[in-house]
Amino acid sequence: MSKEISLDEIKKFWPEKAPDINIVQKYVSKYEKEKIVIKYGGNVLIDRNVFNNFISDIYVLNKLGLSIIVVHGGGPRIKRELDKKKIISKFINGLRVTDKNIINTVEEVLIDLNKDIVNSLKKLGSEAASFHTKSDNIIEVEPEREELGFVGIPKEINTGLIEDALNENKIPIIAPLGLGKNNQTFNINGDTAASAIAKKLKSRRLILMTNVEGVYDDKKTLISEIKPFDLENLIKWKIVEGGMIPKLENCVNAVENGVRGVVILDGRKPHSILHEIFSDKGSGTLIRK
Repeated sequence: MSKEISLDEIKKFWPEKAPDINIVQKYVSKYEKEKIVIKYGGNVLIDRNVFNNFISDIYVLNKLGLSIIVVHGGGPRIKRELDKKKIISKFINGLRVTDKNIINTVEEVLIDLNKDIVNSLKKLGSEAASFHTKSDNIIEVEPEREELGFVGIPKEINTGLIEDALNENKIPIIAPLGLGKNNQTFNINGDTAASAIAKKLKSRRLILMTNVEGVYDDKKTLISEIKPFDLENLIKWKIVEGGMIPKLENCVNAVENGVRGVVILDGRKPHSILHEIFSDKGSGTLIRK
C-alpha cells in the first residue's frame, strides 16, 4: 500500500458487524507488503446472499490496499449444469472424474462464474482481472491420474500476470482450470490450484473458505490451530474423509512449501474473511508450523 489510509476514509466503506474499525490500521500495516490468496468454494458461492457478502468483503480488502488473489470453485454450479444435460459424473477421493463431455461443461461454468465475480466487483468500484483457459491462462498442468480423465495438477504458474494485475491495483480472479499438451483444458481441484498459486507467490496467508467452520477433532470439536503433522494424523486415522482429504493435503503441502499459514473457515458467515484478517483470534482453523 502506497500510503496509510485514514480512519475517516475506512469508515466510508467499513461494513456493519465487521471487526472493530479502530484496530483495522494495525492489521493493514501487518499485511501491506504481503500477499493473501483466498479460495472461495463453490459450495458457498451458490447462495447469492453469501456471494454478495463475499464480493463486498473482497472490495473492502482492495480498498484497504491489500494484495488479494482470489481462486474460486464451482462444484455445485457444475453439478447443476451436468444434471441439466443428464451427464452423470463420479468422484474418486473427492476429485471429479472428468471425461471429454464433462470438461467442456466444467470450463463453460467456471468461466461464467469467473466473469460474474469480476463484473460484481466492478459494480462496487474495484477493478479485477480475469484469468482462465480462454483469457490469460496462467496455469500449465500435467494429468493427475489416468483414471481421473481431464483432471490436472499445476506444473507451472505464470505469476508475472498476477503481479502485473496487483501492481495495477486489480484483483486477480482465477478459475481452477489449466492447459496441458496441445492446449487441452484440464479441471483442477480448486484447493490444489489455490495452494499452488500461494506457494509460488510465497503468500502470507492462504484462506480456504468453505461450508464448514474449520477442522474438527474426533469429538467433533472445532480445532482453532493445528500443525501439519497432526493434520496428517487426522487423515490417517480417517477422522476426516471425502472432499476434506484433498483440502487438508493441500494445506499441509502449502505450509511445508513457503506459505506461512493456511486457514480453513466458514464462508457462509458474514465477514468471516474480515474477522480472520483483522483480529488476533481469527476465524476457523489455522494450520502452520
